[in-house]
Amino acid sequence: MMLGCKSAEDVIKAIKDHGVEFVDVRFTDMPGMWQHTSYPASHIKADDIDEGLGFDGSSIRGFQKIEASDMLLLPDETTAFIDPFYKYKTLVLIADIHDPITKEFYARDPRGVARKAEDYLATTGIGDRAFFGPEAEFFVFDDVRYGQGLNFGTYEIDSIEGHWNMPRAEGPNLGYKIRPKEGYFPVPPSDTLHDIRSEMALVMQQIGLTVECHHHEVATAGQCEIDMKFDTLVKMADDLMKYKYVVKNVARAHNKTATFMPKPLYGDNGSGMHVHSSIWHGDKPIFGDPGGYAGLSQACRYYIGGILKHAPAILAFAAPTTNSYHRLVPGYEAPVNLVWSMRNRSAAVRIPMYSDSPKAKRAEFRCPDPSCNPYLAFPAILMAGLDGIRNKIDPGDPVDKNIYDLPPEELAELPGVPASLDGALDALEADNAFLTEGDVFTPDFIQNYIAYKREAEVDAIRLRPHPHEFVMYYDI
Repeated sequence: MMLGCKSAEDVIKAIKDHGVEFVDVRFTDMPGMWQHTSYPASHIKADDIDEGLGFDGSSIRGFQKIEASDMLLLPDETTAFIDPFYKYKTLVLIADIHDPITKEFYARDPRGVARKAEDYLATTGIGDRAFFGPEAEFFVFDDVRYGQGLNFGTYEIDSIEGHWNMPRAEGPNLGYKIRPKEGYFPVPPSDTLHDIRSEMALVMQQIGLTVECHHHEVATAGQCEIDMKFDTLVKMADDLMKYKYVVKNVARAHNKTATFMPKPLYGDNGSGMHVHSSIWHGDKPIFGDPGGYAGLSQACRYYIGGILKHAPAILAFAAPTTNSYHRLVPGYEAPVNLVWSMRNRSAAVRIPMYSDSPKAKRAEFRCPDPSCNPYLAFPAILMAGLDGIRNKIDPGDPVDKNIYDLPPEELAELPGVPASLDGALDALEADNAFLTEGDVFTPDFIQNYIAYKREAEVDAIRLRPHPHEFVMYYDI
């Protein structure tokens, strides 16, 4: 339940009115996981909300060193909602992180980056609001086991929907399995997750999300999508964190497990997160022009030009895992060529054509995936687009044909996404001036992010043998 709070006093009143027993304060670490600490409701005063609550920043991934560990959680009163899963009634507040000495935004706080991006947009004269609409896909499995040690590396996934279970004795096996790449829109009994998705959607609505639709996705086993209505940048990043929280906890309540890992299955579709974005100035959308290609204004074309130019660097935030690049390969729905078009789903940036209204005009960036931290991915997309508008970056001619069917000589001329997370980090290292405009991303944030990703993720994979290497090389 959203509580409509606008001040610390409103939060204190809501605690009393709703019989709240605990207050849960949440924030997001650098990779994009929600963290939390809970207080008895009787402990929380209005001053705690206005002045902040202390915590140890050295224990959070990508944050402070131990010699400067004290940090402040400053709750955003407007985010207050009643958690739908806890046994004891709990009011949740999403917090920004501040330095306890300067009282300024902590430069490594992802939500602070998102707030600075919104503030920076308002200073450009281009617009005053950026709207974002992510389409996050995810998998719901019945069983998952994985592990890595000195002498082993293994994972195994199972789903009642998986086509690999056709021969399994299920007492009885009823045969309604989904063939590979045929999971888009089947009705029950093939779609076994309809009621679970409906429950997820209802819980999302209870805590303030606006759900537009839900459906099964393309992959054989448990791939789903629940679509939310677009909203402003920080609000939508908050909502995506709530979305992930609901999906995982509803799945768990049904003795299932949900993952936003982009490529858990070999040989079938991975989970993407197409990100729609637009800029408005007051009540006027700046991306629409009935006389332009696909009904777009010149400003929107430049915005797209900025995204395409900076896409390799953006993907360090928007496709931020080593697993992301098992999805971003030719031959699947995920686009790997940095071109744009209307309707064409093989282009990296697509212009949806469901409506001719200027209010509906937006750019759909199709490369991101749901493993990203939205407080970093959305600002990176916005900053690239603003750079395109400011510097009049032309996106080139639209490509209105299936890129996957192009002959090799034409395909070779199209720019592409990095082939690995390491490549995306290299791109970010070489191309980040557009992100540091207005101090949105600080140089320290970018350097720290790159160092963390290389050590904790790129090197972690590089140092370990892959199970399939035994298939290829053991008897060499």
